[in-house]
Amino acid sequence: MIKKRSNLILDICLLSIVLSGCTQGQHPVTSSSAEPLVHTVLTKQEQDRLTSDEVLKLLKEGNRRFVSGTVTSRDHSKQVRDAANGQYPKAIVLSCIDSRVPVEDVFDRGIGDLFVARVAGNFENTDILGSMEFACKISGSKLILVLGHEYCGAVKGAIDGVELGNITPMLGNIKPAIEHFNLTEYKGDKTSQNEAFVHMVAEQNIWETIEDIRKYSPILKEMEENGEIKIMGGMYDMKTGQVSFLGE
Repeated sequence: MIKKRSNLILDICLLSIVLSGCTQGQHPVTSSSAEPLVHTVLTKQEQDRLTSDEVLKLLKEGNRRFVSGTVTSRDHSKQVRDAANGQYPKAIVLSCIDSRVPVEDVFDRGIGDLFVARVAGNFENTDILGSMEFACKISGSKLILVLGHEYCGAVKGAIDGVELGNITPMLGNIKPAIEHFNLTEYKGDKTSQNEAFVHMVAEQNIWETIEDIRKYSPILKEMEENGEIKIMGGMYDMKTGQVSFLGE
């Protein structure tokens, strides 16, 4: 009798919680909906089966989920343990350091999915090229993505000729993208106050970086020519979270 009464009280409490959530316009949370959907990390066998086109498709699909707010739930604690003895990421992303561009989140990727290199202005240098060669030639990544973004402070600083400590030579890496427009018929305002010009320089900086990767890394250039990897560029929209892939 006492057991039946306890069960009745429990049922009434649960019903009250469900009805309360519904009256507030919320869906009741079930134990299954709270469980992580992804427990594992990418294996070498899974990485080997992927092509660069398939990896690019996965990043696009992940970005669509990020934009729509339907990102994948993951068991990060288990993924950390599973990834401890090895990593086989799908791609390496070269991004700006901007804190508003959370690379793994932008592509709805988890632990062990991506290599990420970051530097203000997302340009390449010897260290980053070496990191890319490690990611692709040694660790088997199938895609290099140079990811720029709107309203980039490094691009604006390079446009305006900012000089301050080590920032000065760093911004020098973006100068070729600015000089590109000195050789064109562009007649608009060439300052950081012109958002259209900032966008143009940021996009050109991605193209310059891609060409420099091919120029200064014979290893990566050969891998691309052999169809082992793909080298792409993308622009992240701060307002929408959407990534536009250049050349498509």
